[in-house]
This record gives sequence, C-alpha cells and structure tokens, in this order.
Amino acid sequence: MKAKVFLKKLDNTIEQHSMLTHPFYEMWNRGELPLKTIQEYSKQYFAQVHAFPTYVSAVHSHCDDLKLRQMLLENLVEEEAGEENHPELWLRFAEGLGVSREEVENANLLHNTRESVKMLKSLTQSENYLEGLAALYAYESQIPEVSQTKREGLKRFYGIDDDRTVSFFTVHEVADLIHRKVEQNILKNNCTTDEVQEKVLNAAEKAAKALRHFLDGVYSEFVEA
Repeated sequence: MKAKVFLKKLDNTIEQHSMLTHPFYEMWNRGELPLKTIQEYSKQYFAQVHAFPTYVSAVHSHCDDLKLRQMLLENLVEEEAGEENHPELWLRFAEGLGVSREEVENANLLHNTRESVKMLKSLTQSENYLEGLAALYAYESQIPEVSQTKREGLKRFYGIDDDRTVSFFTVHEVADLIHRKVEQNILKNNCTTDEVQEKVLNAAEKAAKALRHFLDGVYSEFVEA
C-alpha cells in the first residue's frame, strides 16, 4: 500500500487500542480516581518507565543503518542520561504524590504489569528493527496527549501542579512529539513492501494491546476491586 495509506492504517490500528480511551485514564481525566489509586498506579507504571530505555536500546542494537541508529541513540540518551533521566523524573512524580522511592522501586508488580513489560521487550527485540520500531511508535506516539491530559487532570482535580512533581509529563509532552515524528518518518521511508507493512502493523497492534493490558491490570486491582 502507498506510504500515506500505510501511515493512516498504522495510526488507526494504534487508536483502536488507545490508552486515553481506557476506563482508568478516563476516570483520571474526570477526577474520579482516589489519590490512593493514583499512588498505586505510580508504583506499577514505574516498571514501564524503568524498562523503556531497554526497549529503545533493543531496537538500536538490531538496526544496521548508522543514521537511524544515531536517531535512536538520541532518544536513548534523553531517556537515561544524567540527573534528569526519565526514571528519576517518575520517582519525583511519585514523591509528589506521597509515595517514597523505596515503595516504588520495591513494589510488588501485578501479573498484567509483568506481562506487559515482557511483551514490549519481546517486540522491541525483534530481529527486524522495523517491527521493534513500530512497537516504540505505538507507545511514544500516544504519550504527548496522555501526558498532557494526565498533567491537566492532576492540576484540576488533585491540586498537583508543582514543576518538580509534574516534570515527567511536561518533558514528554514535548520530547515525544519529536520522537513520534522521527519514528513515523523512518517507518514511512523503509516499510515499502506489503509484507513488511503487515508485519509492522501487527507489531504496533501487539504493543498497543500490551499497554492496554497493563491498564487493565491496574483498573482491575485498584478500581474494580
């Protein structure tokens, strides 16, 4: 299929499993979650934040194109380098909620959390880097809007808006706009056959489902229960 049609189908595939349409985030954005529930969520989601740099490095390691590897390396450095690395920013968010770093780092992970991380690791470790990149795209393409709505919900309904606590979200509102565009261009320019396109679409769908699976676990454990 033509590049424009392929990209539209790719985005539609991800949208079908959008995180923002999950009941958990819908309740967050209406202010219907108790703060305690968001605190528990912060412990679980740290598993994704902590693992995300390994998703990027896995795609990087399977890519033979130097220029593309350099783009992925920039993403990885943003995620993991320095005192403002993204796991650190998430720990600051948890602290702002009243959760200690030790509680987050030593949390008992839900079955769905572990499965979600395992699936994303598997997808990004694909020998075909385009499939791994599609999994990254399914994740990062959603994050700017997810970050913005979560930050706005924290301010409006929970009175949480100090820069230190919400820095994880403000950073991702901007950074992942760039990552989304870079990844989209790479996929558009390199997925040129029907066979590759179908494999990429399949990987993106699995990644989007893995993220929903994570939210299913949090919702079941801390909302429905």
